[in-house]
Amino acid sequence: MNRKTIAVLPGDGIGPEVLDAALPVIEALDLPVDLEFGDIGWECWRAEGNPVPDRTWDLIGRSDAVLLGATTSKPRREALAELAPEPRERTPQYISPIIQLRQRLDLFANLRSVENYLGGGTPYRFCVVRENTEGLYAGLDWNHVPDEMWPLVAEHPNVRRSGRNGTTASVRLQTSHGLDRILRFAFETARGHGYERVTLADKPNVLRSSSAYVLERLETIAAEYPEIAYEVLNVDAVALWMARRPERFGVIVAENMFGDILSDLGGGVMGGLGLAPSANIGENGNYFEPVHGSAPSMAGRQRANPVAAFLTIGLMLEHLGFKDEAGSIQDAVRHVTRRRDRVTYDLGGSATTTEAAAAVIDACREVPHTSSAAVVTIGDELLRGDLEDSNAANASRMLGERGIPVRVRHTVGDDESTIADAISPSIGRDDVILVMGGLGPTSDDVTRGAVARALGRPLEHREEAWQGVVERLTRFGVAIHDDNRRQALFAEGADLLPNTHGTAWGCRAEAQGSTVIMLPGPPRECLPMLENVLRDGLVHIPGPPEVTTVFRRTLGIIEADAAALVDELVRESGAAVKPAYRWHYPYVDIRLGCPPHAADELAKRLDTALADYIVTAQDRTAVQELAMVLDERGLVLDVDDRLTEGVFSAELARERVTVGTERPLSVTLSGTWAGGDRTSYTGTVALTCTVRDGAGEHTGTLTVPNRGAEVTTYFAQFAAWSLTRHLTGRHSTEESA
Repeated sequence: MNRKTIAVLPGDGIGPEVLDAALPVIEALDLPVDLEFGDIGWECWRAEGNPVPDRTWDLIGRSDAVLLGATTSKPRREALAELAPEPRERTPQYISPIIQLRQRLDLFANLRSVENYLGGGTPYRFCVVRENTEGLYAGLDWNHVPDEMWPLVAEHPNVRRSGRNGTTASVRLQTSHGLDRILRFAFETARGHGYERVTLADKPNVLRSSSAYVLERLETIAAEYPEIAYEVLNVDAVALWMARRPERFGVIVAENMFGDILSDLGGGVMGGLGLAPSANIGENGNYFEPVHGSAPSMAGRQRANPVAAFLTIGLMLEHLGFKDEAGSIQDAVRHVTRRRDRVTYDLGGSATTTEAAAAVIDACREVPHTSSAAVVTIGDELLRGDLEDSNAANASRMLGERGIPVRVRHTVGDDESTIADAISPSIGRDDVILVMGGLGPTSDDVTRGAVARALGRPLEHREEAWQGVVERLTRFGVAIHDDNRRQALFAEGADLLPNTHGTAWGCRAEAQGSTVIMLPGPPRECLPMLENVLRDGLVHIPGPPEVTTVFRRTLGIIEADAAALVDELVRESGAAVKPAYRWHYPYVDIRLGCPPHAADELAKRLDTALADYIVTAQDRTAVQELAMVLDERGLVLDVDDRLTEGVFSAELARERVTVGTERPLSVTLSGTWAGGDRTSYTGTVALTCTVRDGAGEHTGTLTVPNRGAEVTTYFAQFAAWSLTRHLTGRHSTEESA
């Protein structure tokens, strides 16, 4: 393909920021594209008296596409007041850059694509096509009614009351030329993008005569596209259904003012203008622009969402013939926005503009994403505590062992709406959504309907499952009731999962990149079924993860102090690291999720920062670590265990330590209470552990809060830790917490 030239006009406000952040995607996709930068907008007006200088028009004229960041427009009085002295003397007329581009290039069609990039709820994908040159925005708008029009309005009762000086008028202009080309553009868009319907949004119940002519032109153009259905709806009804049922639409086409309103509503439907791209296409050129505007109050703060800029670049690349690359950008945006890993504040994150853009570009480079799962367990008995929710724990373990960690778990009651609400946010966000329970034959078993609702599909009877129910009940001599028939209902198009241990079959369905698996509740039924699903490849099992976990278990430091040290270390590393902390008495566990290439260096830094507190890099206690060392070396302990009242010895016995006869060790553990004693749990305990062997003596100290009877556990773990550090040569002279 021949190289293309793109005129990049960053413009005002946040325009330069979002384009600077998003444009590296062109290089990442290795496209045969040349970028040439030009000037447009408010600063051009202030300095030169023209927001679109002649040099910019020259650049536009030799380019294949125009990418616009954002422009600022102000009323005439403010515009003239901000001019530099020299251009102010000429008193130029201020015309918005957007108006100039549309008029000079005859950009008659504005295209706004709307899609469920955030995931959750029913999938939708449609676009709004707005006519740019006619309608109520045609410029036929008067402060006082012209003489030629006065006879047409003079008899209106409000005009008679207001008089000529109190009456204004505007004309909605629509021509066969303008209507035919925008309607043909709408049908071509539907044909080229697989939309099944074109909806004309108008007001035929009020604007009867002009709307009748629009319908006449629609019928004429639609005859050229017999495979595409069309309809005419009141614009207010379209707005309602865009908000309530956006999935019903394909291409919505409207005159200028109606289209202006509906296109911004489309941005709201998809989650805000930070996600909304646009294209302006015409007879003599084009320009592509994220629709969020210049937002001057946000300029320079790195808070603007760059996603709209990425999707706008995608529209531009598709227009230039790079359809696959445009699809890659859209896929990358879905990946980032649905997982919310690096997104800006408007999507619930804390990433800067540059960080959010880097996440999309990384995804465009096909960096493998971190898989995730959601688990939803169902039953009023689980909420009441009548039954332990063992399914959630077992399913989490089974998924995690196959590289699909569980991101979120929900336990909900037997209510269809609540179940659907628990499932919907994970559709398109998590790779696997596992729903367990509520598939029996009784009226409170409502999971089937909830799953179908979340998927946006109807329930359908599946004869294969019904015959399975009948065969099993007959085999055991159990009566078959009409209620059993609900166990043969599944979301339309779902793949069935037979149940060899019961009558409740499961199913799996794909939606927005997620695999939804529905299984019965009894563990002896659902867990083998889940094992089969994972074994048989019915869900995607990821390759090597993009994230490596660095783990350290610490003792003798409180969680807040550990987090302060580690968070500073993470900031200094400059790597994309996600720290996680878990306090479980007496330990603080630290997990750092980081890119594999950064793991070794990060581990070294962590070991240096926490050298005096690290017990192990494994999920083991200090006693378990000691047991391994003693077993490896065949050592015997001579323990003065009075401080722990035998707990230390009992813990070692549970680990089945193998003892020998070489190098017996003498271990003495003592404590000094300050502000309390063994029975009044206040103050602190200063612990001392002394280890003696033939090679010498090591003493470790640690001060801990005397918080309760569980402090004895701390004593035992501290003794094991001190002894292990002595045996392995990893000890300091003093530890305190």
